[in-house]
Amino acid sequence: MHMMRVAVAGASGYAGGEVVRLLLQHPDLEVGVLTASSNAGQPLGSIHPHLTPLADRVLVETDAEVLSGHDAVVLALPHGHSATLAERLGSEVVVVDCGADFRLTEDTAWTTFYDTPYAGSWPYGLPELPTASGPQRAALEGQRCIAVPGCYPTAVSLALAPGLAGGVLEPDDITVVAASGTSGAGKSPKPHLLGAEVMGAMTPYGVGGTHRHTPEIEQNLTAAGAGPVTLSFTPTLAPMPRGILATCTAKVRAGASAAEVRTAWATAYADEPFVHLLPEGRWPSTGSVLGSNSVHLQVVLDERVGRVVVVAAVDNLTKGTAGAAVQCLNLALGLPETTGLPVAGVAP
Repeated sequence: MHMMRVAVAGASGYAGGEVVRLLLQHPDLEVGVLTASSNAGQPLGSIHPHLTPLADRVLVETDAEVLSGHDAVVLALPHGHSATLAERLGSEVVVVDCGADFRLTEDTAWTTFYDTPYAGSWPYGLPELPTASGPQRAALEGQRCIAVPGCYPTAVSLALAPGLAGGVLEPDDITVVAASGTSGAGKSPKPHLLGAEVMGAMTPYGVGGTHRHTPEIEQNLTAAGAGPVTLSFTPTLAPMPRGILATCTAKVRAGASAAEVRTAWATAYADEPFVHLLPEGRWPSTGSVLGSNSVHLQVVLDERVGRVVVVAAVDNLTKGTAGAAVQCLNLALGLPETTGLPVAGVAP
């Protein structure tokens, strides 16, 4: 089979480096040009020493001309930087965007949370997402442009969507508290991400409905239940490099039993290779999904207060970003969806 070449724009960042790591073990995809901004001219190994096979590959300036000629391009750029570049890549290349530029379907949702012009929306790259019309997968096969979900929306949407699609959750009082590792904030140096500030401490941020992933989560959950949701989302920073643990609760529909609740999740993900509903009594851990494209879930009905609790664990850099990008590439390029993607995590 012909090896298809994939360029990675923004390969010096955490997400871009993780895309390269996954592409290196993909049997049908070859790593093409790797680009960067301030790190252009540097060898990849000086930025990502773990990517030994490509340590001597020199990062070049991000430009549409150097990205042309590839079968596919993965954009791992800061939010607001993908739209202009994507316009110049042409319709013959598959483009998968890891940024937020094309995730939101409503312009007002974008302009409320972002400071760049609204660029429109692309098919949303979360194949497993249960929607009112079925899994999102069908909307991705053979597409030329796909928007990769955010890391928090991946965990939260997969945690709650089965209950809304299955009619066992009420949509009007959803609460999410989620902890993320520091890599979710990117690689740029920031004082609050210094080791001395992070070690031994947890801190909230984006409190009061201000986090940029809020409208994306609402969009996904609305699609799952075919109606608007009310969401309170509070993210926290945890003293770990990668991983997300999301604790999500919602009111149970009147009359729904604990068995019916669990059945909704078991049915939704019965055939999904990357989403795993754990056996009853076993709870997700970020350590269990480290380096994998898997999502671990557990669901329980708190009958005393009439709320369903769903806990999700995901590696924010793998399934939360780069793994989703490769998964979407597989669907867009006509390859088996699981190709080149690890299901098992790394432990300890």
